[in-house]
Amino acid sequence: MSNADEASWSQRLENFSSAMEQLTDACGKTEYTDLERSGLVQIFTFSFELALKTLQDLLFYEGYETSSPRDVIRKSFAAGYLDESDCETLLDALKKRNLLSHTYRKALALEAETLIKTCYNPVLTRLQATLQAKRQP
Repeated sequence: MSNADEASWSQRLENFSSAMEQLTDACGKTEYTDLERSGLVQIFTFSFELALKTLQDLLFYEGYETSSPRDVIRKSFAAGYLDESDCETLLDALKKRNLLSHTYRKALALEAETLIKTCYNPVLTRLQATLQAKRQP
């Protein structure tokens, strides 16, 4: 692949890393107002999307074809960027994306908060570290 492809995934990784800084900060709170909880969900949503786009760009750079977010996650596992548990967690996050859009319903918002803080953020943090190590010469 070309240097442009490498630059593309590398730039996407920078954006993902910036989003992860915000997500980590947001997950550090112990209590949220409804508005803050909605912000947490929104930050997770764009961090998750950037994670998928970063993986997709890296996979493309390495010669893989991907056809969907689910395919990106599965091929990332096959390529060794995710372990089996993290792969399953991200597939779960993909499935529950619609749940996360209903933060106006208190019970769903609380469930989303718990999932983000205890399951999804740790996986995205590990993925970010793996991708950062991949980029290092």
